[in-house]
Amino acid sequence: MPRFDRRRFLLAWLRAPLRIASVTPSGPRLAGLMTKEISTLTGPVLELGPGTGVFTAALLERGIAERDLTLVEYERDFATLLQDRFPDARVLQLDVREMWKTALSRGFFGGIVSGLPLLAMRPDDVRALLAGCFSSLRPHGAFYQFTYGPKCPVPVEILDSLSLVSKRIGWTLRNIPPAAVYRISRRLHSMRDRCCGPR
Repeated sequence: MPRFDRRRFLLAWLRAPLRIASVTPSGPRLAGLMTKEISTLTGPVLELGPGTGVFTAALLERGIAERDLTLVEYERDFATLLQDRFPDARVLQLDVREMWKTALSRGFFGGIVSGLPLLAMRPDDVRALLAGCFSSLRPHGAFYQFTYGPKCPVPVEILDSLSLVSKRIGWTLRNIPPAAVYRISRRLHSMRDRCCGPR
């Protein structure tokens, strides 16, 4: 990892510690966990809060074409860096709370990778974010989120209200700090539920 990236990340964190999840970019082990279920069959991928592009590079290694990546980054310095590093990707410098008011709302994605600090966000914002993401996510697509906390960063109440479920798909001590990765997906209803409706 370039020393310049670490310095840039630290400065961004000092400016806005609640908006930047860590003082250093994620490591390769975490990037591997975040992208391990994504393949060339996934289709277009939306990445939220890519920072310096550690997960972005891992997505490319998984076979996602650069032109099939949409990167939404709030920090201007990071957005500029991402555009330089991934010139064929679509880089949008905006607040994720506003992204569905843009042309992004007309796109459909096979997967969403999030580096957002959900634990620092208001519950209403987290719910709105997930509702927007799943409205633009293909039926079998998933939302991947890492956390430094002991459980999924999305409260059960929010998951239930949106008919979503979470599952931890891995964790690593080889990250600073150690992190876990969760897959959030639509709840699969039984055939009886689909045929007869809720009881």
